[in-house]
Amino acid sequence: MSSETVEKIESVDLGRRRFLTATTAVVGAVGAAYVAVPFLGSWSPSKKAIAAGAPVEADISKLEVGQAIKVEWRGKSVIILRRDETMINTLKEIEPMLLDPASEALQQPAYAKNDYRSVNPDYLVLLSWCTHLGCSPTYTPEVTADWAGGFICPCHGSKFDMAGRVYNGMPAPSNMIVPPHQYLTDTQVLIGVDQGEKG
Repeated sequence: MSSETVEKIESVDLGRRRFLTATTAVVGAVGAAYVAVPFLGSWSPSKKAIAAGAPVEADISKLEVGQAIKVEWRGKSVIILRRDETMINTLKEIEPMLLDPASEALQQPAYAKNDYRSVNPDYLVLLSWCTHLGCSPTYTPEVTADWAGGFICPCHGSKFDMAGRVYNGMPAPSNMIVPPHQYLTDTQVLIGVDQGEKG
């Protein structure tokens, strides 16, 4: 075999070798990515896990006095109400009409067992959940001769005041539930983590 032929064979072999090496590397990298993506994805909590208990931040900066908003936490609606001075003052006046005015039943964290059932008197945070059969009470702020405003369950008529306390003689056996929550700032509420705990 001539030296020219040997050189051609070596050059062809080197070219082929480089091509095969590069192709193998690319196929290996793609295969590794296919394996790594689901593996790394398994480290993240699932949507179910997040819905089951992840805390939720709510921005209340645009909430005007007398307005209420709803946010989702653990698959349930949470009402955040910004109360005005009249709503706050009425809480004491209507106590004789309420089943549990002092919130003796454990329907709220210890830091919300007060006249306002809240950390901040101006804001009320409640599960939008009637304690009778779990329906969603409607925020009804309009005051009439026999109604000081609050929440009314459309299903069976249970009535709750502006602190989520149930009136006497209603189908609901207890006050609405105050979920664990804390204020991160004056305009940010973290629902799902108790006051003083780290989220």
